[in-house]
Amino acid sequence: MFLYDVVKALKKEKLKFAIVGGYALALHGIVRATMDVDVVIGLTLGELTKAEAAMAALGLTSRLPVSAHDVATFREEYIENRNLLAWSFIDYKDPTKQVDILIVTSIGAIETETAKVAGINVPVATLKSLLKMKLAANRPEDQMDILNIRRKIDEA
Repeated sequence: MFLYDVVKALKKEKLKFAIVGGYALALHGIVRATMDVDVVIGLTLGELTKAEAAMAALGLTSRLPVSAHDVATFREEYIENRNLLAWSFIDYKDPTKQVDILIVTSIGAIETETAKVAGINVPVATLKSLLKMKLAANRPEDQMDILNIRRKIDEA
């Protein structure tokens, strides 16, 4: 499974990270269709460089012609003036393999927990952190996720 490959590649780089987005919701029992794996990491040049190496090891290429150095240097400009919220990677030979590294949120800004799936420890954002992220983004496509996360939190 591609999610496991992503987790293994990021762990190999000794990168602190968490799965967010649709896969994180699924790991919390909220099923939603998604193709890409969304990840939050630290946003220093060193961490971005490790993430870039992990993506290359998976055969993924940045969708935009930007490097870890570019993202570290121009991150605020990308967010404010280009509405770039994630650094996206894809395998052009198999477009079902996509990873989005969020550049608007750092791993230090969210709470994480570990989900054990098929014997693999997967770091994942907590439901409260996912809710906070969804509320901040407040895109139309996030509205159903917000409702489902609130329901799941209320059930706990």
